[in-house]
Amino acid sequence: MSAQQPSSSAHIDAYSGGSVVARAGQYVRVIDLEGVQIGDLFAIVTDNHDEFLSPSVTRLHNRTLFPRVGQSFFTNDDRPILTFTRDNSPGIHDMMFGSCNAKWFAQRGMENHPNCRDNYFTAARAAGINHVTQPDPVNIFQNTPPAPDGTFFIGVTMSNPGDSVTLRADIDCIVVLTACSSERVLGGQSTPMRLEVYDSDPDN
Repeated sequence: MSAQQPSSSAHIDAYSGGSVVARAGQYVRVIDLEGVQIGDLFAIVTDNHDEFLSPSVTRLHNRTLFPRVGQSFFTNDDRPILTFTRDNSPGIHDMMFGSCNAKWFAQRGMENHPNCRDNYFTAARAAGINHVTQPDPVNIFQNTPPAPDGTFFIGVTMSNPGDSVTLRADIDCIVVLTACSSERVLGGQSTPMRLEVYDSDPDN
């Protein structure tokens, strides 16, 4: 981890969400504090909440299922919003799955289960974002690779305590993170995460 101190940060409790504000040129680090935890990541342009990180547009530009270090995530207006600068983890992430939500859990017999969709709206509203529809997430540390037949392997998250990814903001943005609530892929329970913002590259 870097000796540089973050300029701001947010602790994300288990089964919840939170956010940080990042200016263009700052760096955002996503940390799995206890291991085996997925973070649903969203980035919304600060001065236009109708523009946000789009996984489908990102796939269009990069022609990969997930950006490699050095590649960018793009908005629904085809602008780079975050650049993937560092991966201190096993390197397994997802950009295909939607967030878990109340109806999805209810269909599986779990009524009123905490979920990332509700947690996104709660965290977004607290940050002044009044979205009616949730953007699709970037699922940091999620272990669900596709098989050759088009099905997905649903694996337990492989991240370890303290694992992180670092992203450079290319546009002033609000970064929202929810600690995934789907116990099946979390080793039994949701655990906390952390967002940190640095004024310069914390790895240099």
